[in-house]
Amino acid sequence: MASSGPGMAAYRAPSLFQPHRARQALRDAHDGKIAPLVGMYLGLSSIPTARFIAPLGFDAVWIDWEHTSCNTETMTTIVHEIMFMSEGKTIPFVRIPGHDHAAIAFAMDAGASVVVPRVDTVEQAKHVLAATKYGKRAGGFRSAPPFRMIPGVSDQKIDPSKTHHENMNEQAALMIQIESAEGINNLDAILTECPEIDAVWLGSLDARVSEDLAAGFGIPQMEPEWRQLVGKYEMTVRKHNKPRSSFAMGPPEQMKMMGNNNCMNYVSFDVLALMGMMREIGTAKAMFPPKKAYTEDPAALEAMKQKMMAAMNGGGAGQGATNGEAKDPAAIEAMKQKMMAMNGGSTAQAAANGELTNGAATNGVH
Repeated sequence: MASSGPGMAAYRAPSLFQPHRARQALRDAHDGKIAPLVGMYLGLSSIPTARFIAPLGFDAVWIDWEHTSCNTETMTTIVHEIMFMSEGKTIPFVRIPGHDHAAIAFAMDAGASVVVPRVDTVEQAKHVLAATKYGKRAGGFRSAPPFRMIPGVSDQKIDPSKTHHENMNEQAALMIQIESAEGINNLDAILTECPEIDAVWLGSLDARVSEDLAAGFGIPQMEPEWRQLVGKYEMTVRKHNKPRSSFAMGPPEQMKMMGNNNCMNYVSFDVLALMGMMREIGTAKAMFPPKKAYTEDPAALEAMKQKMMAAMNGGGAGQGATNGEAKDPAAIEAMKQKMMAMNGGSTAQAAANGELTNGAATNGVH
């Protein structure tokens, strides 16, 4: 279970409208100054789900804007839910739908750090990096939103010696996803030309699909050509001493293996949690088989009738049938229930209708 401790509150900005000092958090985790961040993957564009997850204590939440029918307003609201409902303890990371500079700006204006998918070339990396930065000194072309921060209210500076926009350049993080053999082969050049990229993620699903290899949860990934690509990726990341992140899910040993050497591990997944309900369906189906049909036993029913008549009139069946005096109500009710079980429910209906009051009515039950 996620901790409800301070999380990333130590890296929050002066205002929750601003992004965390996520760049520093990732670097500190990579350098061993703090534990690796523990994250949750939000694959469904659900505001109520984000609101529920926010206070649970995750260090980071991945908001998937690439593969959901999420519009800009909903994405912004989800970012704010994570920021405000966690009280700054959780960093929102938004995966952008492509490399569009406007989409990058929307997420960062909301206060999120960003994950950019399918970065394959140096040119693409330079473009997305520039889209996250203000000013030519940082090599950026990000547009400054005129009213995103309220002057004197939400535009406080972490470092007073720098401008507001220089502070923003140092706060939000950029993580790129390498999702093809081309991207793996170009990663050395990408990280050489773009050292300001904060972290990398090997997107094995898309990378395997692009290489026409079987892809999906639980599929072995032991092909020689794939192992060679993964080895090259890991060697390049180590060469540049670059923080990296990935999923790390499953039993403890598997989680540890998947998250080894990461600065940030995503250990929970909303869609997988919901799919866990399928196990409950299977358990319930096995626990509640079809009811066994009751079969009538004429001889047993007749004996039960006689016992009920005796209970009703103290032993004289004929007299009880005549005057309908009930001497033992509890015994009569017990007899009715037993007869209901033996007779498939017709006795219960008769009792409900007040028909089982004397021997004559009882004789009508078959």
